[in-house]
Amino acid sequence: DDPTTTMAMAMRTSCCAPAQLARSERRTRKVRRTSKDARRTSCVTEAVESRAERFSKALEGKPWEQAEDDANALVRGAEEALEEAKMELESVEKDVDKLYRETFQGIVVHVGEVSTQGDTTETGTNKPQRNVQELFKKIRKQPAASREKIVIESMSEDEFAELGRKDPDLFQGLTEAASRKDKDAWLAFQTKAHELKLKRERITKAMETAKLELGALKQQADLVEQARGLEQAAGEGDPEGEERKIVPKTGQARIVLITGFESFNVALYKEVADRLRSLTSSGVVLSVFSDRDISAKRDQVADELDKADVLFASLLFDFDQVEWLREKTGHIPIRLIFESSLELMSQTSVGSFQMKSGQGGEKAGPPAPVKAVLSKFGSGREEDRMVGYLSFLKVGPKLLQFVPGKKARDLRNWLTVYSYWNQGGADNVASMFVYLVNEYLLDTGLQSAPVEETPALGLVHPGRKGFFDSPGEYLVWHKNKYEGTSLPADAPIVGLLLYRKHVITKQFYIAQLIYTLESEGLRPVPVFINGVEAHTIVRDWFTSVSEKEAVARGEIPRNPTQRRDAVSVDAVVSTIGFPLVGGPAGSMESGRQQDVAKSILQSKNVPYIVAAPLLIQDMGSWVRDGIQGLQTVVMYALPELDGAIDTVPLGGLVGDNIFLVEERVKRLASRIRSWVNLRKLAPFDRKVSIVLYGFPPGVGATGTAALLNVPKSLPHVLSTLKSQGYDVGEFQGEADGEAIVQALRRLEDQRAVSVGAKGINSLEQDDLKSMGGRYFARDISPSQLKEWLEFPSEWGPSEWGPQPTLPDSKLLLKNLEKQWGNLDSYQGLGTSADGNFVVSGVEFGKVSITVQPALGIEGDPLRLLFQRDLCPHPQYCAFYKWLQNDLQASAVIHFGMHGTVEWLPGSPLGNTGYSWSDVLMGNLPNIYIYAANNPSESIIAKRRGYGTIVSYNVPPYGRAGLYKELATLKDVLMEYREDPAANACLKGTIVANADSAGLLADCPLLDTQGSKVELTPEVAEEMPDADFESYASELYQYLQLVENRLFSEGLHSLGAKPDQMKMKGYLSAYFEDELPTEAVETIAQSSESLDALRGRLEKLWQHGEQQVAIDTDSLLRKCKEAVEIRDLLNRNTEEMDALVRALNGEYICPEAGGDLLRDGPGVLPTGRNIHALDPYRMPSPTAMERGASAAQAILSQHRNAHEGAWPETVAVSLWGLDSIKTRGEALAIILELIGARPMKEGTGRIVRFELQPLEELVPAGRPRVDVLCNTSGIFRDSFANIIELLDDAFQRASTVEEPLELNYIRKHSFDMVSNGFENPAARVFSNPAGDYGSMVNERVGAGDWEQGEELGDTWQSRYSYSYGRGGERGTARPEVLSALLKTTDRVVQQVDSVEYGLTDIQEYMANTGALKKAAETAKGGRKVDCSIVEAFGKDVKPRELDQVLRLEYRSRLLNPKWAETMASQGSGGAYEISQRMTALIGWGATTDFKENWVYDQAAERYALDQEMAEKLRKNNPQAFQNVIRRFLEAAGRGMWEADDSVLEKLRALYGELDDELEGI
Repeated sequence: DDPTTTMAMAMRTSCCAPAQLARSERRTRKVRRTSKDARRTSCVTEAVESRAERFSKALEGKPWEQAEDDANALVRGAEEALEEAKMELESVEKDVDKLYRETFQGIVVHVGEVSTQGDTTETGTNKPQRNVQELFKKIRKQPAASREKIVIESMSEDEFAELGRKDPDLFQGLTEAASRKDKDAWLAFQTKAHELKLKRERITKAMETAKLELGALKQQADLVEQARGLEQAAGEGDPEGEERKIVPKTGQARIVLITGFESFNVALYKEVADRLRSLTSSGVVLSVFSDRDISAKRDQVADELDKADVLFASLLFDFDQVEWLREKTGHIPIRLIFESSLELMSQTSVGSFQMKSGQGGEKAGPPAPVKAVLSKFGSGREEDRMVGYLSFLKVGPKLLQFVPGKKARDLRNWLTVYSYWNQGGADNVASMFVYLVNEYLLDTGLQSAPVEETPALGLVHPGRKGFFDSPGEYLVWHKNKYEGTSLPADAPIVGLLLYRKHVITKQFYIAQLIYTLESEGLRPVPVFINGVEAHTIVRDWFTSVSEKEAVARGEIPRNPTQRRDAVSVDAVVSTIGFPLVGGPAGSMESGRQQDVAKSILQSKNVPYIVAAPLLIQDMGSWVRDGIQGLQTVVMYALPELDGAIDTVPLGGLVGDNIFLVEERVKRLASRIRSWVNLRKLAPFDRKVSIVLYGFPPGVGATGTAALLNVPKSLPHVLSTLKSQGYDVGEFQGEADGEAIVQALRRLEDQRAVSVGAKGINSLEQDDLKSMGGRYFARDISPSQLKEWLEFPSEWGPSEWGPQPTLPDSKLLLKNLEKQWGNLDSYQGLGTSADGNFVVSGVEFGKVSITVQPALGIEGDPLRLLFQRDLCPHPQYCAFYKWLQNDLQASAVIHFGMHGTVEWLPGSPLGNTGYSWSDVLMGNLPNIYIYAANNPSESIIAKRRGYGTIVSYNVPPYGRAGLYKELATLKDVLMEYREDPAANACLKGTIVANADSAGLLADCPLLDTQGSKVELTPEVAEEMPDADFESYASELYQYLQLVENRLFSEGLHSLGAKPDQMKMKGYLSAYFEDELPTEAVETIAQSSESLDALRGRLEKLWQHGEQQVAIDTDSLLRKCKEAVEIRDLLNRNTEEMDALVRALNGEYICPEAGGDLLRDGPGVLPTGRNIHALDPYRMPSPTAMERGASAAQAILSQHRNAHEGAWPETVAVSLWGLDSIKTRGEALAIILELIGARPMKEGTGRIVRFELQPLEELVPAGRPRVDVLCNTSGIFRDSFANIIELLDDAFQRASTVEEPLELNYIRKHSFDMVSNGFENPAARVFSNPAGDYGSMVNERVGAGDWEQGEELGDTWQSRYSYSYGRGGERGTARPEVLSALLKTTDRVVQQVDSVEYGLTDIQEYMANTGALKKAAETAKGGRKVDCSIVEAFGKDVKPRELDQVLRLEYRSRLLNPKWAETMASQGSGGAYEISQRMTALIGWGATTDFKENWVYDQAAERYALDQEMAEKLRKNNPQAFQNVIRRFLEAAGRGMWEADDSVLEKLRALYGELDDELEGI
């Protein structure tokens, strides 16, 4: 039985002659009546374009009126069919209800019994009858003795199913009773019920299909009317009369072809050029260029364009190239531009058909009637618009053949040319140009062949000629072909998306890719697409076991457009890049339908991976400099928005040809296999390795992570794994995380390492043993490590591809021994006395917990982390190779932010086979638990370390409050302000308290000229009352600022919901004064909805007898948002859920990284695979507005401090983290200072920073201020496009004709030119390519410095590399940097979050502080000011650096509330305190911040307070020793004038700790 569908019958009917139409329709209706199943097989799987093609055939040879009648008849027939199906469904539902009612009526059920015995003849006339709903209410609520027999009065299908769910025992009793009453009737019921359900399912599916088909038919009926509109569109501006050809300028038809992303076709186009020249005796001259030739051969391209009659361009997006082409091609009569930027496509002109630029805000595009027709193609889903567009371009010429006369000629020709190009191949391209020349230029004497069509979509395999239309057919063929081969029958099935153009042009790499995947044990399902249909293939052609199960459980709806032969895949790999929805076209629109992509990928719930050869970048530049520019956006930034993981570059361009690196394909295949194996392996059999951190060494860092309480989180993870069926040994569900960390610290002792694995394995620890854990250790011999690090000796060009230099098989080993010496004699980090590399840790069953090896030792000072040409030490390599080869871990969990493996030397972006991150992570699935507020560094973990991110929340927020002297001062001030005249005697007390608290620097007394006046109690007492009252008010306002200052309160525990106090902290910080405190408390203490809380909340706003105007609606909106945030925060539990799902090899939903205060609830819930932002949308409009305001305030701040002088150069820090979180506010500051604005092209991409005229700068009359861009390595690698745009802006600013006194960029460039400097407009400076960090914090941590100037020199030497356009990829320009530092008057630094202020992490002092010191040294010791912009608040007003330091120390480190909260966090909290003490030393070294009161209060708080000191000592003795060490260092370096008695106590304490740690 092979029934046809309604749609198929309708289409065949439409092709009949008019006389046959009625008969055919009658036959169709007869079939409907006699065989209703015949229309129920779905045809939704047919491609959209095939329906449109059949429709165009249906019109062939018919007048418009008949075509319209036929189309309407089809619609009526489909509507009748749908109505009949509805009626039949109702009939079946009635039959089902009747069947259940008659079967169960009168059945006796014994409530509570598993089986019913006897009573089969009772009629129930003496028993109270009740329906099943009443039964549900009563059952399980009665005592056993009172349970009774119940007679069923009626039973529906839904009630029967509900009974089975709610009480399986009662359900069993019911079915057994029915069977005993009449066994034959019971069997007949089951048979009939099954038949009816199948019938109902068939009808339901047929109705879903019919609805879709009806919609399609209605769209197609509309085409007749719309096609008439095409006549108008084609005829606009087309004069009647004789057609005239364009006279070629040179007697030849000269065509210039320029191609962009399809440069791989250059050889094919040149072949066509030779063929045309030969066939036409040079009458047709085709000049072929790639987009790279626009720069490399600009004069030649310009010359050919000047002589051209036709321009043919494709896939061009670079803004500068587009602008140049627009300028150079306007004179060319025929211009055909396909799939390029909108600005360039708007130049399309074929006779009367022109694709004009949009007017009145409308985007560029075809005429309105054409757009109307476009809307009729596609599924009707918004995300499928581009698929419909391709359908129209293919079918359009066929439709237009029915438009009478010459008016449609130009539009038809445009579409025909597109069809030739889109189908590809030398024959089609040659015919395309012959067709075009014959139509418009001259008679070639040749006949263009019809378009040779290939499917728009299909499947391909190099082992069979032609293409497959059906994924199911392909899979059957593939399994048969490989039956009995080395490819197992259950090999993982991988959906593989390929570029159609690459397939039809027979690019060699396609076959190589498919065969290599097969050789690695995978079964690829290669589907080729144009690029925009990726999501439809994943949605409709692929399914998965997970999706099928979720549909069966009712968790997700059935996809009505999914093919019946959809292939169940284990992973999806896209070689397209770009976003899943829209592809190359979608990426150029602001709405990329990310939610649609997430929904599709969540339903499949399998890994989604982007891996492709580079099509914009050559292989040599990738291997040499890493992936750059637009290629990073295509391969990484945009796919990551959809949740792509494990991106692997598979090869690249060599010349104009695409080559694969087979070794990279093997890496891809192996990583896919590892992820799939996770799902197929039972949890009990999985080996999970949890990797903690201990970096930097020697300061108590073991078992810590940023913002995460690791010891508290570990037991929760172990307990969760146990509940999921993992082998966790003797672990019983509870553990002391601090004891686990302490056990791991014991293994760091070199004395333990020296005895090797045997000694460590013999260790016992009662705490560890009682939790079910034990020590383990392995010795890795040098010979074993050598073997693990060698590539196969037979590898050559086949495996490595055509790289400039082929790697030696012992490349890694040679580099390792070059750095660390001969492995056989190496005695260093992690090495036993026997010369083995020791790997050790704690294990619970098959779950191991280890500490990531240190990269170096203090004093080195950790050069390894920051120098590209160095290698990790041998034991570090041995550790990760042990995970891969010896332990054979199923997955690795890097526990918290962050480790070091992703920062190892190698390609900055785009791992090669000899990038150390790639070598050491290998094929291990890497689940990386990462702070949600750090999307910047997490993308390094994702891109270089193959990390699948599982985000965790930031800790709750607290307010500083006031303490000790500050609280006392506030009380005195309040008393004074009650009656200033009466309390004038308090003036001296107020000033004395302010002085002892260090407040006079922040609240100085100024005279009428704005100069500082020395303020003493005596001076205060002599001040006029009004003046002192004003000063007291200023002091009070400052205390309020301190009191309300936010800080991060403690550390987060993975998967833990906030309690009521923490919830209040989050909500209070978010809403500030926008919600009453009582409302925040009410919401935080409840789990109820807003509707349930509304009455209580409204009572809070009633003020008794006072009539206060309240905007209730506004408050309710805020309350609604508060409830939403509360509920999202309570989903912190999804952090643990996501970890479990990642360990199952499932898809982890992506989300933008950020923090609640800055980004709002959009960053919640956590437990997500966080990503950054689209780099082509930065700065955002809001960021531009806020950044411009900040820049103007910075200029005002500087002028106020320097008698109205403008700063000549301002150094601005460009960090990846704050740029992502603020959407580019620091970048906006730079643009405002230099006087530039973002320029967008038609799709919203920012393509240039355009200089503003001087008269538009704010404030009026100001100059362009020069800017030194202090660029972090992460920003450099993540936003290469921004760096190029900035460099372009500086280059143009340096040459624009403006007075030097109004353009400091030009002024300074002139000065540098006079000194013979190259590239004097270089302004974007960073580390060398592949390097990160200033190393200043390492020197401070190691105490490896004498004078602060050394630290400035260190920064300058590390950041003297220039970046920009062309070859400016880390060019050393120390002389330019030095010249800029000499003119630097101010440094600017943004602080992007409450969690990490200037005093919380050392990176600020190591970059901003060191830069400030370098500038002051360059200026001969003159002070350079520093503005701090706190971007997490509403106010962007800058403060001076020293003001912010004092404010932060008062509200955090010196604050008892902060100190107690942090100290209570165990070893991690002690470490956090320790690191802030090191940062304090750093600020003193780099900015001369030396204020006694800070050290005095810190010593009193952490060292001299016996209770606090004992707590820190117990929790983390190494961290506490570092605290004491920093006090002694500060005193020794003259930063702190400490009392001798205090120093004596500190020295004694340090000695005790030293003895304790040494084991004396």
